[in-house]
Amino acid sequence: MASKTNPFTFLQQVRTEVSKVSWPTRRETLISTAMVFVMVAFAATFLFVADQALGFLVGYVMNAGV
Repeated sequence: MASKTNPFTFLQQVRTEVSKVSWPTRRETLISTAMVFVMVAFAATFLFVADQALGFLVGYVMNAGV
């Protein structure tokens, strides 16, 4: 079982580990966020078109026997 660490030591360890993290710049964050929105828009558009096309095809097949 792991030994218990007092809260002060734990917080010191957390600060040490967080200081090792390579944080992105503001510009990198904004570019990444914009790219996510663009990809979401493309995916939503593609899925919408695919859904409409499949719906049309299924409707066509279902009404073909009438």
